[in-house]
Amino acid sequence: MKHKQSNKLIIAALLMVAAASCKKFDAINTNPLAANEDQVQVEYLINSSIVGAQMDPDVAERSFILYWKSGGRQGYEGGTLEDGYVNDGWTTAYFNKSADWQNKINRAVKVGESQISNGTAKLYTSNLIQVARIWRAYLITEFSDNFGPAPLNGFEGTNPTYSPVKDVYYFALAELKEAAAQINLSVESPSSLNNEKIAWNYKYNWEQWQKFANSLRMRLAMRLSEVDAAKAKAEFEDAVSGSKVILNAEDMFSVIENNGWDDLTGVMTRQWNLQMLTASLNNIFTGLGGIPSANQGLPAAAVAKIKPADYIGLKFANHYTTKTNDPTVGYWLDGLPNIIDPRAYKAFIIPGWFNNPDFCNYPTWDNTSTTTSRNLLDDNGNVIKTIDAAYTWNAITTGNWGRVGSKNQVIGFNGTTPTLAMRFRNGTNRRIFFAPWETYFLIAEAAVRGWTVPMSAKAAYEAGIAANFEYWGVSQHLSAYLASTTYSRTGTSVNWEHTTEPGDSYTMNYVDGYTGAAGTVQIKYPVNNLYKNGTVRNDHLTKIITQKFISMLPYLPLEAWNDKRRLGLPFFENPAIEIPLDDVPALTESNYMTSKVEFFPQRLKYPGSLPAANKVGYESALQALGGEDKVHTPLWWALKP
Repeated sequence: MKHKQSNKLIIAALLMVAAASCKKFDAINTNPLAANEDQVQVEYLINSSIVGAQMDPDVAERSFILYWKSGGRQGYEGGTLEDGYVNDGWTTAYFNKSADWQNKINRAVKVGESQISNGTAKLYTSNLIQVARIWRAYLITEFSDNFGPAPLNGFEGTNPTYSPVKDVYYFALAELKEAAAQINLSVESPSSLNNEKIAWNYKYNWEQWQKFANSLRMRLAMRLSEVDAAKAKAEFEDAVSGSKVILNAEDMFSVIENNGWDDLTGVMTRQWNLQMLTASLNNIFTGLGGIPSANQGLPAAAVAKIKPADYIGLKFANHYTTKTNDPTVGYWLDGLPNIIDPRAYKAFIIPGWFNNPDFCNYPTWDNTSTTTSRNLLDDNGNVIKTIDAAYTWNAITTGNWGRVGSKNQVIGFNGTTPTLAMRFRNGTNRRIFFAPWETYFLIAEAAVRGWTVPMSAKAAYEAGIAANFEYWGVSQHLSAYLASTTYSRTGTSVNWEHTTEPGDSYTMNYVDGYTGAAGTVQIKYPVNNLYKNGTVRNDHLTKIITQKFISMLPYLPLEAWNDKRRLGLPFFENPAIEIPLDDVPALTESNYMTSKVEFFPQRLKYPGSLPAANKVGYESALQALGGEDKVHTPLWWALKP
């Protein structure tokens, strides 16, 4: 079950573009000051770095889809990072590109400083340097969040050495503070800088760059909350103390997407990436917020398929894995949930809803997206049941389903599973790098920790939800949503004051999918041992991170992965192990009902060619990492086993 049709499509596509990723480490060994500084326009280097980091399809598929969305459980592709799998070619593609982006932005800083020194600078050159420093802080920490130790000099010169993650974060935090303070708002940003060819929405609006710097500083400070609380608190409180943070939609930092094969191509446009609803998201969505499906503008055919709130679905004991702690695995919902977060149907489109403008018909070269009928087979390959999944809502638990999976043609198939909305697939949107709701959720978490912030935890939490609801176009449900005390499948509710724990289980009705016999079952709320030893499901921090996790859809999966590594929140089910996963050796038949750090990916391994290309640098990286160059070695700021 680990490698289904979706993975086959991925592999076929990767073979077609393999040549694009087979690159040397030239970017690492390039002198960023080789050109004549007086002939270089600093703004061109900044633009090139930002546009590059939007990611061409080669690196976007490997890092954004197969690593970040997988590790952050925001999209299912099957058998990738969520199952501990990394590919050296995928990793190398991102590593080389990130080195190039960092090289360019580091060059922008150096060239600007040189021009000021030799008297060839423009009036706004100093501000350009500050913009470059802000973007450099983003890039170096993005790189570090993937690998760990990183070169503080941004791959300048030959054979750079690698600094510990703590040093990387301290450097970035200092850069953000200094750069924001040194931006001169009285300096005019001429029209020549802000031409129509700039793909990122800030252009050179100095005040917006200050807001991005301060909000990014809040993000990075919060990353240190579990390992360096005093530093985290001091940096966060200082960053949020002024009014210049991202709190409104117009200050959201985003970059244009198109549908082609260049740096501005949308990160989710490759048709062979099916980007299906994950079980982790589905368990969070279902029941959360108290909004009935019947009130969410669904077509009549969908409304007719809405199920009672106490119905879990059809039970197929012989076609579903049992070796996972996913609380509802084994049941297939032959309809739609009675209650679901109103963003769910906006983000992922119900199978069979073909006239929905956001229905994604990818891949267009076959009819899989519109094939809603699939079969369950017996041990000999004979069809024992055909299921029509039109207007149903189900997700697949990751992992290796072994023989039971080979008999189930329904799960993990794009025509039977909700898939990501077309607006995010066709290159007509904007990739978000920082949004106002993240600022609010960071403030809410800081308030819960007792830090000095300008809003109460409740006010910030509700403002974050409101901002994200506006983005998704579901603000009409906001009041009822904020008041809701219904629990998700993970045992969390929305209402801030409602911190009553849900208990250990709840009673649901089901129907035996083979015989049609009705029955009842106690569905257990999952135990998240990574957070407060699994004893708490509905406290304030869990609420905040649950909402933050949803709001990261679909452009900030790296942040979703970061929060999981930092806090153990929200609950992610363990990969299924009908057959043991070679890439998650710690997960066994004796412990799969327990959540452990070792079961979830913690980082990417450095490219296999790095030891030969830069032996000294690689050795310094391992020393700074403090562990083996493996996927399950935690970073400095993350939870430890």
